[in-house]
Amino acid sequence: MTEFRNTEAYAHELDRQDVLSGFRERFFIPRDAEGNEQIYLCGNSLGLQPKTTKEYIDNELEDWKNLGVEGHVHARHPWMPYHEFLTEKMARIVGALPSEVVVMNSLTVNLHLMMVSFYRPTKERYKILIEYSPFPSDIYAVKSQLEYHGYDAESALIHLKPEEGTDIVSLESYRRILEEEGERIALVMIGGVNYYTGQLYPLAEMTRLAHATGAMIGFDLAHGAGNVRLSLHDVGCDFAVWCSYKYLNSGPGSLAGCFVHERHKDFDGPRLAGWWGHEKESRFRMGPDYIPIPGAEGWQLSNPPILSMAAIMASLDIFDEAGMDRLVEKSRNLTAYTEYLIKAIDSDAIELITPTEPGQRGCQLSIRVKGADKTLFGKISEAGVIADWREPDVVRIAPVPLYNSYLDVFRFVQILRASL
Repeated sequence: MTEFRNTEAYAHELDRQDVLSGFRERFFIPRDAEGNEQIYLCGNSLGLQPKTTKEYIDNELEDWKNLGVEGHVHARHPWMPYHEFLTEKMARIVGALPSEVVVMNSLTVNLHLMMVSFYRPTKERYKILIEYSPFPSDIYAVKSQLEYHGYDAESALIHLKPEEGTDIVSLESYRRILEEEGERIALVMIGGVNYYTGQLYPLAEMTRLAHATGAMIGFDLAHGAGNVRLSLHDVGCDFAVWCSYKYLNSGPGSLAGCFVHERHKDFDGPRLAGWWGHEKESRFRMGPDYIPIPGAEGWQLSNPPILSMAAIMASLDIFDEAGMDRLVEKSRNLTAYTEYLIKAIDSDAIELITPTEPGQRGCQLSIRVKGADKTLFGKISEAGVIADWREPDVVRIAPVPLYNSYLDVFRFVQILRASL
Protein backbone atom coordinates (compact mmCIF):
# COMPACT_ATOMS: atom_id res chain seq x y z
CA MET A 1 0.00 0.00 0.00
CA THR A 2 1.26 3.48 -0.86
CA GLU A 3 2.58 5.46 2.10
CA PHE A 4 1.10 8.89 1.49
CA ARG A 5 2.29 12.12 3.08
CA ASN A 6 0.10 15.07 4.01
CA THR A 7 2.16 17.91 2.56
CA GLU A 8 1.82 20.22 -0.42
CA ALA A 9 5.34 19.32 -1.53
CA TYR A 10 4.34 15.65 -1.66
CA ALA A 11 1.26 16.48 -3.77
CA HIS A 12 3.54 18.35 -6.21
CA GLU A 13 5.84 15.32 -6.32
CA LEU A 14 2.93 13.00 -7.16
CA ASP A 15 1.94 15.33 -10.00
CA ARG A 16 5.51 15.31 -11.34
CA GLN A 17 5.44 11.50 -11.38
CA ASP A 18 2.01 11.32 -13.05
CA VAL A 19 2.35 10.14 -16.66
CA LEU A 20 -1.16 11.45 -17.41
CA SER A 21 -0.63 14.93 -15.96
CA GLY A 22 -0.35 16.52 -19.42
CA PHE A 23 -3.98 15.70 -20.24
CA ARG A 24 -5.11 18.39 -17.78
CA GLU A 25 -3.88 21.00 -20.28
CA ARG A 26 -6.37 19.68 -22.84
CA PHE A 27 -9.38 20.83 -20.81
CA PHE A 28 -10.81 24.22 -19.89
CA ILE A 29 -10.68 24.62 -16.11
CA PRO A 30 -13.38 26.99 -14.74
CA ARG A 31 -12.07 30.23 -13.23
CA ASP A 32 -13.46 32.60 -10.61
CA ALA A 33 -14.23 36.29 -11.10
CA GLU A 34 -10.55 37.16 -10.52
CA GLY A 35 -9.38 34.67 -13.13
CA ASN A 36 -8.07 32.04 -10.71
CA GLU A 37 -8.57 28.37 -11.54
CA GLN A 38 -11.22 26.78 -9.38
CA ILE A 39 -10.91 23.32 -7.90
CA TYR A 40 -13.28 21.33 -10.09
CA LEU A 41 -14.40 18.08 -8.47
CA CYS A 42 -17.76 17.71 -10.21
CA GLY A 43 -16.96 15.48 -13.17
CA ASN A 44 -19.48 12.97 -11.84
CA SER A 45 -22.17 15.53 -12.69
CA LEU A 46 -20.76 17.31 -15.77
CA GLY A 47 -17.33 16.71 -17.25
CA LEU A 48 -15.13 19.59 -18.36
CA GLN A 49 -14.91 20.72 -21.97
CA PRO A 50 -11.96 19.45 -24.01
CA LYS A 51 -10.21 22.30 -25.78
CA THR A 52 -10.66 20.44 -29.09
CA THR A 53 -14.46 20.26 -28.81
CA LYS A 54 -15.03 23.55 -30.62
CA GLU A 55 -12.81 22.48 -33.50
CA TYR A 56 -14.70 19.20 -33.93
CA ILE A 57 -18.08 20.97 -33.92
CA ASP A 58 -16.83 23.78 -36.16
CA ASN A 59 -15.76 21.21 -38.75
CA GLU A 60 -19.34 19.97 -39.01
CA LEU A 61 -20.75 23.51 -39.12
CA GLU A 62 -18.33 24.31 -41.93
CA ASP A 63 -19.32 21.22 -43.88
CA TRP A 64 -23.00 22.03 -43.36
CA LYS A 65 -22.38 25.59 -44.60
CA ASN A 66 -20.50 24.44 -47.69
CA LEU A 67 -22.26 21.19 -48.56
CA GLY A 68 -25.81 21.42 -47.29
CA VAL A 69 -27.55 18.05 -47.58
CA GLU A 70 -24.56 16.63 -49.46
CA GLY A 71 -22.75 16.55 -46.12
CA HIS A 72 -24.52 13.28 -45.40
CA VAL A 73 -22.21 11.68 -47.97
CA HIS A 74 -19.38 14.13 -48.66
CA ALA A 75 -18.57 15.75 -45.30
CA ARG A 76 -15.10 15.06 -43.91
CA HIS A 77 -16.89 12.72 -41.52
CA PRO A 78 -20.00 11.86 -43.57
CA TRP A 79 -23.12 12.28 -41.48
CA MET A 80 -24.88 9.17 -42.73
CA PRO A 81 -22.61 6.76 -40.86
CA TYR A 82 -21.41 9.28 -38.26
CA HIS A 83 -22.49 7.28 -35.24
CA GLU A 84 -20.31 4.42 -36.47
CA PHE A 85 -17.20 6.59 -36.02
CA LEU A 86 -17.84 6.50 -32.27
CA THR A 87 -18.64 2.83 -31.87
CA GLU A 88 -15.27 1.14 -31.48
CA LYS A 89 -13.88 3.73 -29.07
CA MET A 90 -17.03 3.67 -26.95
CA ALA A 91 -16.97 -0.14 -26.99
CA ARG A 92 -13.41 -0.11 -25.62
CA ILE A 93 -14.48 2.15 -22.76
CA VAL A 94 -17.28 -0.20 -21.65
CA GLY A 95 -15.59 -3.49 -22.55
CA ALA A 96 -17.93 -4.60 -25.31
CA LEU A 97 -17.93 -5.78 -28.91
CA PRO A 98 -18.59 -2.97 -31.41
CA SER A 99 -21.79 -4.71 -32.51
CA GLU A 100 -23.05 -4.52 -28.91
CA VAL A 101 -22.77 -0.73 -28.59
CA VAL A 102 -24.54 2.24 -30.11
CA VAL A 103 -24.58 5.97 -29.26
CA MET A 104 -28.13 7.31 -29.45
CA ASN A 105 -30.88 9.25 -27.66
CA SER A 106 -30.65 10.23 -24.00
CA LEU A 107 -30.08 7.88 -21.10
CA THR A 108 -33.67 7.58 -19.85
CA VAL A 109 -35.01 7.20 -23.39
CA ASN A 110 -32.58 4.32 -23.88
CA LEU A 111 -33.64 2.83 -20.56
CA HIS A 112 -37.27 2.87 -21.64
CA LEU A 113 -36.37 1.31 -25.01
CA MET A 114 -34.51 -1.46 -23.22
CA MET A 115 -37.35 -2.13 -20.80
CA VAL A 116 -39.85 -2.33 -23.65
CA SER A 117 -37.77 -5.22 -24.99
CA PHE A 118 -36.38 -6.86 -21.85
CA TYR A 119 -39.10 -6.33 -19.25
CA ARG A 120 -41.68 -8.88 -20.35
CA PRO A 121 -43.87 -9.58 -17.30
CA THR A 122 -46.05 -12.64 -16.91
CA LYS A 123 -48.74 -13.47 -14.38
CA GLU A 124 -46.19 -15.25 -12.19
CA ARG A 125 -43.06 -13.22 -12.95
CA TYR A 126 -43.60 -9.46 -13.07
CA LYS A 127 -41.58 -7.71 -10.33
CA ILE A 128 -38.59 -5.44 -10.85
CA LEU A 129 -35.64 -5.32 -8.47
CA ILE A 130 -33.95 -1.93 -8.30
CA GLU A 131 -31.02 -0.68 -6.26
CA TYR A 132 -31.12 1.23 -2.99
CA SER A 133 -31.52 4.99 -3.47
CA PRO A 134 -31.32 5.01 -7.28
CA PHE A 135 -31.02 8.17 -9.30
CA PRO A 136 -34.58 9.59 -9.45
CA SER A 137 -34.90 9.27 -13.22
CA ASP A 138 -34.35 5.50 -12.90
CA ILE A 139 -37.08 5.10 -10.32
CA TYR A 140 -39.48 7.23 -12.37
CA ALA A 141 -38.79 5.17 -15.48
CA VAL A 142 -39.15 1.82 -13.73
CA LYS A 143 -42.35 2.80 -11.93
CA SER A 144 -43.89 4.13 -15.13
CA GLN A 145 -43.08 0.86 -16.90
CA LEU A 146 -44.76 -1.12 -14.12
CA GLU A 147 -47.82 1.11 -14.25
CA TYR A 148 -47.91 0.94 -18.06
CA HIS A 149 -48.18 -2.84 -17.76
CA GLY A 150 -50.97 -2.47 -15.23
CA TYR A 151 -49.10 -3.21 -12.00
CA ASP A 152 -49.08 -1.34 -8.73
CA ALA A 153 -45.59 0.17 -8.61
CA GLU A 154 -45.34 0.05 -4.83
CA SER A 155 -45.99 -3.69 -4.57
CA ALA A 156 -44.28 -4.76 -7.80
CA LEU A 157 -41.03 -2.87 -7.12
CA ILE A 158 -38.41 -4.43 -4.83
CA HIS A 159 -35.68 -2.22 -3.36
CA LEU A 160 -32.21 -3.63 -2.79
CA LYS A 161 -31.20 -2.06 0.52
CA PRO A 162 -27.89 -1.80 2.40
CA GLU A 163 -27.11 -3.90 5.42
CA GLU A 164 -28.54 -2.45 8.61
CA GLY A 165 -26.39 0.28 10.09
CA THR A 166 -24.38 0.78 6.88
CA ASP A 167 -24.66 2.51 3.54
CA ILE A 168 -23.17 -0.41 1.62
CA VAL A 169 -25.23 -2.94 -0.30
CA SER A 170 -23.77 -6.42 0.16
CA LEU A 171 -23.84 -9.21 -2.37
CA GLU A 172 -25.36 -11.37 0.34
CA SER A 173 -28.40 -9.08 0.66
CA TYR A 174 -28.82 -9.24 -3.13
CA ARG A 175 -28.58 -13.02 -3.02
CA ARG A 176 -31.18 -13.19 -0.23
CA ILE A 177 -33.70 -11.17 -2.22
CA LEU A 178 -33.25 -13.39 -5.26
CA GLU A 179 -33.71 -16.49 -3.12
CA GLU A 180 -36.91 -15.08 -1.63
CA GLU A 181 -38.41 -13.35 -4.68
CA GLY A 182 -36.49 -14.74 -7.66
CA GLU A 183 -39.40 -16.63 -9.20
CA ARG A 184 -41.44 -13.41 -9.25
CA ILE A 185 -38.69 -11.07 -10.55
CA ALA A 186 -38.81 -10.39 -14.28
CA LEU A 187 -36.10 -7.72 -14.38
CA VAL A 188 -33.17 -6.59 -12.26
CA MET A 189 -32.28 -2.96 -13.03
CA ILE A 190 -29.28 -1.70 -11.07
CA GLY A 191 -27.20 1.48 -11.27
CA GLY A 192 -23.70 0.03 -11.70
CA VAL A 193 -22.23 2.77 -9.51
CA ASN A 194 -24.65 4.18 -6.96
CA TYR A 195 -24.91 7.91 -7.62
CA TYR A 196 -25.28 8.77 -3.91
CA THR A 197 -22.69 6.60 -2.16
CA GLY A 198 -20.34 5.93 -5.07
CA GLN A 199 -20.45 2.17 -4.47
CA LEU A 200 -19.50 0.05 -7.50
CA TYR A 201 -21.55 -3.14 -7.50
CA PRO A 202 -20.19 -6.58 -8.50
CA LEU A 203 -21.77 -6.58 -11.94
CA ALA A 204 -20.64 -10.03 -13.06
CA GLU A 205 -21.87 -11.87 -9.98
CA MET A 206 -25.12 -9.91 -9.93
CA THR A 207 -25.68 -10.91 -13.54
CA ARG A 208 -24.92 -14.57 -12.87
CA LEU A 209 -27.31 -14.70 -9.93
CA ALA A 210 -30.11 -12.89 -11.79
CA HIS A 211 -29.85 -15.18 -14.79
CA ALA A 212 -29.84 -18.22 -12.50
CA THR A 213 -33.33 -17.23 -11.32
CA GLY A 214 -34.57 -16.64 -14.87
CA ALA A 215 -34.61 -12.82 -14.67
CA MET A 216 -33.27 -10.35 -17.21
CA ILE A 217 -30.74 -7.83 -15.92
CA GLY A 218 -29.61 -4.39 -17.04
CA PHE A 219 -27.38 -1.67 -15.61
CA ASP A 220 -27.54 2.12 -15.62
CA LEU A 221 -23.86 3.04 -15.92
CA ALA A 222 -24.23 6.83 -15.89
CA HIS A 223 -21.68 6.96 -13.07
CA GLY A 224 -19.62 4.05 -14.36
CA ALA A 225 -18.82 4.69 -18.04
CA GLY A 226 -15.47 6.46 -18.29
CA ASN A 227 -14.98 6.10 -14.53
CA VAL A 228 -14.40 2.40 -13.78
CA ARG A 229 -13.09 -0.54 -15.77
CA LEU A 230 -16.09 -2.21 -17.38
CA SER A 231 -16.29 -5.55 -19.18
CA LEU A 232 -19.91 -5.65 -20.28
CA HIS A 233 -19.50 -8.42 -22.82
CA ASP A 234 -17.83 -10.70 -20.28
CA VAL A 235 -20.20 -9.64 -17.50
CA GLY A 236 -23.00 -10.93 -19.71
CA CYS A 237 -25.80 -8.56 -18.67
CA ASP A 238 -28.67 -8.28 -21.12
CA PHE A 239 -28.38 -4.52 -21.57
CA ALA A 240 -26.79 -1.40 -20.18
CA VAL A 241 -27.29 2.34 -20.68
CA TRP A 242 -25.18 5.37 -19.80
CA CYS A 243 -24.91 9.08 -20.46
CA SER A 244 -21.85 10.72 -21.99
CA TYR A 245 -21.77 14.12 -20.29
CA LYS A 246 -20.34 13.10 -16.91
CA TYR A 247 -17.01 11.28 -17.04
CA LEU A 248 -17.13 11.17 -20.85
CA ASN A 249 -17.03 14.99 -21.17
CA SER A 250 -19.36 15.37 -24.16
CA GLY A 251 -21.29 18.45 -23.01
CA PRO A 252 -24.56 19.14 -21.19
CA GLY A 253 -27.43 16.92 -22.28
CA SER A 254 -25.36 15.14 -24.90
CA LEU A 255 -26.24 11.76 -26.38
CA ALA A 256 -26.14 8.53 -24.43
CA GLY A 257 -24.78 5.04 -24.96
CA CYS A 258 -26.52 1.69 -25.08
CA PHE A 259 -25.25 -1.90 -24.85
CA VAL A 260 -27.16 -5.00 -25.90
CA HIS A 261 -25.36 -8.31 -25.44
CA GLU A 262 -24.54 -10.17 -28.65
CA ARG A 263 -26.75 -13.12 -27.71
CA HIS A 264 -29.65 -10.74 -28.47
CA LYS A 265 -28.24 -9.61 -31.84
CA ASP A 266 -31.08 -11.31 -33.70
CA PHE A 267 -33.66 -10.23 -31.13
CA ASP A 268 -37.17 -11.14 -32.26
CA GLY A 269 -39.13 -9.78 -29.30
CA PRO A 270 -40.98 -6.47 -29.01
CA ARG A 271 -39.22 -3.16 -29.49
CA LEU A 272 -40.11 0.40 -30.36
CA ALA A 273 -38.87 0.88 -33.90
CA GLY A 274 -37.58 3.83 -35.91
CA TRP A 275 -36.10 4.09 -39.38
CA TRP A 276 -32.46 4.46 -38.29
CA GLY A 277 -32.62 1.00 -36.76
CA HIS A 278 -33.74 -0.47 -40.09
CA GLU A 279 -31.39 -2.62 -42.14
CA LYS A 280 -28.93 -0.22 -43.80
CA GLU A 281 -28.98 -1.77 -47.26
CA SER A 282 -32.71 -1.23 -47.72
CA ARG A 283 -33.35 1.73 -45.39
CA PHE A 284 -33.87 4.22 -48.20
CA ARG A 285 -36.24 2.06 -50.17
CA MET A 286 -38.81 3.48 -47.75
CA GLY A 287 -40.67 0.19 -47.41
CA PRO A 288 -43.42 -0.38 -44.84
CA ASP A 289 -41.85 -3.42 -43.14
CA TYR A 290 -39.26 -2.96 -40.41
CA ILE A 291 -36.11 -5.10 -40.75
CA PRO A 292 -33.87 -4.38 -37.72
CA ILE A 293 -30.10 -4.11 -37.95
CA PRO A 294 -28.58 -7.02 -36.01
CA GLY A 295 -27.11 -5.96 -32.67
CA ALA A 296 -27.49 -2.76 -30.67
CA GLU A 297 -27.93 -0.56 -33.75
CA GLY A 298 -31.33 -2.18 -34.28
CA TRP A 299 -32.75 -0.15 -31.37
CA GLN A 300 -31.97 3.20 -33.01
CA LEU A 301 -34.92 5.45 -33.75
CA SER A 302 -33.86 8.54 -35.66
CA ASN A 303 -30.81 9.81 -37.52
CA PRO A 304 -28.54 11.31 -34.86
CA PRO A 305 -27.66 14.93 -34.04
CA ILE A 306 -24.24 15.38 -35.62
CA LEU A 307 -23.12 18.39 -33.55
CA SER A 308 -23.60 16.44 -30.32
CA MET A 309 -21.78 13.46 -31.78
CA ALA A 310 -18.88 15.70 -32.82
CA ALA A 311 -18.44 16.71 -29.18
CA ILE A 312 -18.49 13.06 -28.16
CA MET A 313 -15.85 12.25 -30.78
CA ALA A 314 -13.57 14.97 -29.38
CA SER A 315 -13.71 13.37 -25.95
CA LEU A 316 -13.47 9.75 -27.12
CA ASP A 317 -10.30 10.57 -29.04
CA ILE A 318 -8.73 11.77 -25.78
CA PHE A 319 -9.91 8.67 -23.91
CA ASP A 320 -8.51 6.46 -26.63
CA GLU A 321 -5.12 8.15 -26.37
CA ALA A 322 -5.01 8.01 -22.58
CA GLY A 323 -6.37 4.45 -22.34
CA MET A 324 -8.80 3.19 -19.72
CA ASP A 325 -6.17 1.02 -18.04
CA ARG A 326 -3.93 4.00 -17.30
CA LEU A 327 -6.88 6.17 -16.31
CA VAL A 328 -8.20 3.58 -13.86
CA GLU A 329 -4.71 3.11 -12.38
CA LYS A 330 -4.35 6.85 -11.74
CA SER A 331 -7.94 7.08 -10.52
CA ARG A 332 -7.35 4.47 -7.83
CA ASN A 333 -4.24 6.22 -6.58
CA LEU A 334 -5.73 9.73 -6.74
CA THR A 335 -8.91 8.62 -4.97
CA ALA A 336 -6.93 6.76 -2.30
CA TYR A 337 -4.82 9.87 -1.70
CA THR A 338 -7.96 11.99 -1.39
CA GLU A 339 -9.44 9.49 1.07
CA TYR A 340 -6.20 9.52 3.11
CA LEU A 341 -6.25 13.32 3.36
CA ILE A 342 -9.93 13.48 4.35
CA LYS A 343 -9.50 10.82 7.03
CA ALA A 344 -6.61 12.84 8.48
CA ILE A 345 -9.05 15.63 9.36
CA ASP A 346 -9.75 15.55 13.09
CA SER A 347 -13.51 16.16 13.06
CA ASP A 348 -16.62 14.16 13.82
CA ALA A 349 -18.73 16.50 11.63
CA ILE A 350 -18.08 14.48 8.48
CA GLU A 351 -17.68 10.85 7.44
CA LEU A 352 -16.97 9.04 4.19
CA ILE A 353 -19.74 6.65 3.15
CA THR A 354 -18.10 5.37 -0.05
CA PRO A 355 -16.52 1.90 0.22
CA THR A 356 -12.83 1.93 1.06
CA GLU A 357 -12.04 -1.11 -1.11
CA PRO A 358 -10.76 0.18 -4.50
CA GLY A 359 -12.61 -2.56 -6.35
CA GLN A 360 -15.91 -1.32 -4.92
CA ARG A 361 -15.72 2.28 -6.11
CA GLY A 362 -14.58 4.57 -8.87
CA CYS A 363 -13.22 8.08 -8.32
CA GLN A 364 -16.31 9.46 -6.51
CA LEU A 365 -16.14 9.96 -2.75
CA SER A 366 -19.30 10.84 -0.84
CA ILE A 367 -18.83 12.86 2.33
CA ARG A 368 -21.73 12.75 4.75
CA VAL A 369 -22.17 15.95 6.74
CA LYS A 370 -23.51 15.33 10.24
CA GLY A 371 -26.80 17.08 10.85
CA ALA A 372 -27.27 17.65 7.10
CA ASP A 373 -25.67 21.08 7.53
CA LYS A 374 -25.42 22.55 4.05
CA THR A 375 -23.51 25.60 5.29
CA LEU A 376 -20.31 23.54 4.98
CA PHE A 377 -21.00 23.09 1.27
CA GLY A 378 -21.58 26.83 0.97
CA LYS A 379 -18.23 27.56 2.60
CA ILE A 380 -16.18 25.31 0.34
CA SER A 381 -18.00 26.71 -2.70
CA GLU A 382 -17.16 30.25 -1.66
CA ALA A 383 -13.53 29.18 -1.27
CA GLY A 384 -13.32 28.09 -4.91
CA VAL A 385 -14.37 24.43 -4.87
CA ILE A 386 -16.91 23.21 -7.42
CA ALA A 387 -18.42 20.08 -5.90
CA ASP A 388 -21.90 18.67 -5.61
CA TRP A 389 -24.46 18.60 -2.78
CA ARG A 390 -27.02 15.78 -2.76
CA GLU A 391 -29.93 15.80 -0.39
CA PRO A 392 -30.20 15.14 2.40
CA ASP A 393 -26.62 15.26 3.69
CA VAL A 394 -23.86 14.42 1.20
CA VAL A 395 -21.12 16.36 -0.55
CA ARG A 396 -19.99 14.40 -3.60
CA ILE A 397 -16.52 14.95 -5.01
CA ALA A 398 -14.92 13.22 -7.99
CA PRO A 399 -11.18 13.59 -8.57
CA VAL A 400 -11.20 12.74 -12.27
CA PRO A 401 -7.90 11.32 -13.55
CA LEU A 402 -8.03 13.07 -16.94
CA TYR A 403 -7.93 16.60 -15.58
CA ASN A 404 -7.65 16.62 -11.78
CA SER A 405 -4.27 16.78 -10.08
CA TYR A 406 -2.98 15.63 -6.72
CA LEU A 407 -2.52 19.29 -5.86
CA ASP A 408 -6.22 19.84 -6.58
CA VAL A 409 -7.27 17.36 -3.92
CA PHE A 410 -4.65 18.53 -1.44
CA ARG A 411 -5.94 22.09 -1.70
CA PHE A 412 -9.55 20.89 -1.53
CA VAL A 413 -8.93 19.08 1.74
CA GLN A 414 -7.17 22.15 3.16
CA ILE A 415 -10.28 24.19 2.34
CA LEU A 416 -12.55 21.49 3.78
CA ARG A 417 -10.58 21.42 7.04
CA ALA A 418 -10.63 25.20 7.34
CA SER A 419 -14.38 25.29 6.61
CA LEU A 420 -15.05 22.79 9.42
